[in-house]
Amino acid sequence: MTKELKNVYDSDELKNIIELVIEHITNMPRAEQVKNKVPYLTCTQLEDLDAITERLKKNEPVQYVLGEAWFAGMKFKVNKNVLIPRPETEELVDWIVKESVQRSMLNAQCSIMDIGTGSGCIPIVLKKKLPEATVSAIDVCSEALFTATENAIELNAEVDFILFNFLDEEKWKELGQYDKIASNPPYIKQSEINTMHERVKEFEPHLALFVPDDDALLFYKMLSSFALKHLKPGGSLFVEINEALGDQVVSLFQTAGFVNIELRKDMQGKDRMIKAMR
Repeated sequence: MTKELKNVYDSDELKNIIELVIEHITNMPRAEQVKNKVPYLTCTQLEDLDAITERLKKNEPVQYVLGEAWFAGMKFKVNKNVLIPRPETEELVDWIVKESVQRSMLNAQCSIMDIGTGSGCIPIVLKKKLPEATVSAIDVCSEALFTATENAIELNAEVDFILFNFLDEEKWKELGQYDKIASNPPYIKQSEINTMHERVKEFEPHLALFVPDDDALLFYKMLSSFALKHLKPGGSLFVEINEALGDQVVSLFQTAGFVNIELRKDMQGKDRMIKAMR
């Protein structure tokens, strides 16, 4: 496998991929792989390994090949209908949880809405970390919601998933009032598509990634308008952002009337998330 893939991935990435594949095929945790020799594979496991290797050679993301991705220490089902969960989104979720603890919003009265939920990773982890909260999530893609629902069942998280076109403002009245609204919306400009890695632009859903160049803040404008109507007084809006658009999103939220706006960097030092309070 290493020989066949060494020209596709760099050495560190390939080592990580091989460990994920071995864990998937043998159920041998990665930590145990370091301590113990990986056992001989059965004929069936070798066939699975060959099939996986062929897909990886075509640059298909390992998460889609295996049908699973880790997020916040939990295993999520993923497929071509949902984005692969990323570490910076874990940081956004962690921020929401910590703010909830600091503000003592751990009771059943705390209501959370995730907009554009994809695999359901954000609301599911929030429900697991804040079990007394009421958590809802919307997405325009029925296939994505099916995957999110599967993940919620598998991880035993009670989340209300709703098929909903967020860009249709007329439908907003069907939704309620929330203490927190979270979103990792599409924020990559169409013109940036050729700067994306092949594994992203060829395999991940463009609907969840890209926005028109002439309206790059489309979803933040909509999120701002929605939050002003659907956040409870003192409620918080948390969003992930394009690292190049931080100041513009902050300005947009300031103009809309939000307060206590905070732009935060991710672990790589990139402007990646914003909190704004009503």
